[in-house]
Amino acid sequence: MWRSVALVNLVKRVSQLDLVKAQNLRYCTITQDRNPSLDNGSRRTLSDDDGLNGNAMSQNPGKDIKHRIGKNVPKKDRVSFLVNTLLDVQDNKEAVYGTLDSWAAWEREFPIGHLKQALINLEKEQQWHRVVQVIKWMLSKGQGTTMNTYGQLIRALDMDHRAKEAHEIWVRKVGDDLHSVPWQLCKLMIGVYYRNNMLDNLVKLFKSMEAFDRKIYEKSVLMKIADSYEMLGLVEEKDRVLEKYSNLIDETAKRRTKKSRGTPSKEK
Repeated sequence: MWRSVALVNLVKRVSQLDLVKAQNLRYCTITQDRNPSLDNGSRRTLSDDDGLNGNAMSQNPGKDIKHRIGKNVPKKDRVSFLVNTLLDVQDNKEAVYGTLDSWAAWEREFPIGHLKQALINLEKEQQWHRVVQVIKWMLSKGQGTTMNTYGQLIRALDMDHRAKEAHEIWVRKVGDDLHSVPWQLCKLMIGVYYRNNMLDNLVKLFKSMEAFDRKIYEKSVLMKIADSYEMLGLVEEKDRVLEKYSNLIDETAKRRTKKSRGTPSKEK
């Protein structure tokens, strides 16, 4: 079913000039590298195209896209091809979604594994805006609707300076049932609120965690909560929290003391 929808989307999008041009250019470069018999006149680079302005559009863009993605990209190169194409394509939803539709349309099954690898590569390149776009496209297909995916999306939104949008994702998709939310995801969201001075939201999240009897396991997270209470002028609440988790502070201090004693002194 998803493949039929993807094919329909492909037909609608193949006329998008920038997508076709970007893919055709990369195809020509890769094909030339793999087939030395091609003459130099067939080579194309980004500099040949005057900013992808559409003056040299293929006469049959639909055939080009199918040929490029369906036949000439080995499975081992599909992830790197997608990442490179996404980095080249114009930064707008239509172009990015068109690229993803074209890339995935010829797969028998939704390529969730390849997409995860592509997301890892984009994160390594710190291409957070692209990470957000890929995840949103994937979710729009009804794929990858897991806590891990939403956590990855929230982190990318935060790194892309879109904390309010990260908050909206948390409210709509994650935070309605804190019983099932992993601790690492709660920790991530507390960090997002703290870094972006969204202290009311941080305190609200912590109170919800307390209502669900969720515990704090790290001193660094505890101190963010305590600092937030203090900056909001809620000193009594700060003291209450520090008292409640005094054992966490003590355990951290003991571990540090034990570690320092276990470290042999260096001879001068």
